[in-house]
Amino acid sequence: MKDKIHPKYYPNAKVICSCGNSWETGSTKPELHTDICSNCHPFFTGQQRIVDTGGKVERFTNKFERASQLKKEVEERSAAREERRRARALVEIVDTDESVEPIEGLAENK
Repeated sequence: MKDKIHPKYYPNAKVICSCGNSWETGSTKPELHTDICSNCHPFFTGQQRIVDTGGKVERFTNKFERASQLKKEVEERSAAREERRRARALVEIVDTDESVEPIEGLAENK
């Protein structure tokens, strides 16, 4: 090894986890901080923590509810449109029936 090019090695460097667990290891820094270790990781503890409270399942459920709501609105609109079409057709039938019969006052005035 060349002199003065390598960092100093600490054989008893302290590692501190955010859960409070600590241990010693070899490192080029005297103290290391980590967010997760074998004492708090779900794989090692067997416990699952819910980290994402508004996660994918909730978004999917909201999307599915919105889709069913939109489908219901579309069905209501098409039913209303069909009802208006039927009403127009009835008005046209009544108008053609009345136009077949002569109006008594109009024929004499011409």
